Amino acid sequence: MSRTVRARLFLAAALVFGAGYVLACLELPPLGSQFHPYARRAVPAALARRTANVVSSVNFDLRGFDTLGEEFVLFTAVLGAALLLRRTRDEHVTRPRPGRVLSTVRLTGTVLLPVALVTGVYIVAHGQLTPGGGFQGGVILATGLHLAYLAADYRVLRRVRPRVVLEVTEAVAAGAFAGLGLVGLAQAAAYLKNVLPLGTLGSLTSGGLVPVLNAAVGVEVGSALVVLLAGFIDQALEIESE
Repeated sequence: MSRTVRARLFLAAALVFGAGYVLACLELPPLGSQFHPYARRAVPAALARRTANVVSSVNFDLRGFDTLGEEFVLFTAVLGAALLLRRTRDEHVTRPRPGRVLSTVRLTGTVLLPVALVTGVYIVAHGQLTPGGGFQGGVILATGLHLAYLAADYRVLRRVRPRVVLEVTEAVAAGAFAGLGLVGLAQAAAYLKNVLPLGTLGSLTSGGLVPVLNAAVGVEVGSALVVLLAGFIDQALEIESE
């Protein structure tokens, strides 16, 4: 396909999307008005399902199938990065040299590592109650784990993050998210339908299926980010060309 053809296809698609965006903006309510149709539907629906965090209710309950595509964006990105960064025939693995870390940095990282991991678990577990959830908590978990690299060196990080195990964990968590949606489809004819007991609003077990989905997303995101960063770090420190 020539450059001219690609440019024409892009312009045609841009015109279509641009026209749709303009039409959508014209249908928005005036700025500062009291008419909020989305909020008037989302907030009562979240409270009816005992989910205090309306954002989590919208993502994992009301939007349904749309969220599945978003959750697999990161999975696809990690898969693509793993394929691009895989070791080729003209590369070999070397022994990384130990790094020198200041005692203050080592102490700070050692103290913050368990705090960051506990905070990540807390954010995932309370995603149906407070701002946060599986994605945010998963990012905190992955970031906290890499404090081992900053506080010590690459060899310590490699021991605390078994890459093969995390690759399997990521795939299992992503499959669990899709499978939980199929449970709702089988019982209520709607993907990601909230079919579990809703519990009491404000309690840790409230929200029905929402906290379970948050947990699956937290494990998937945390594992995916660790695997993604492992590919780049391994390429920089362990793999050399012939």
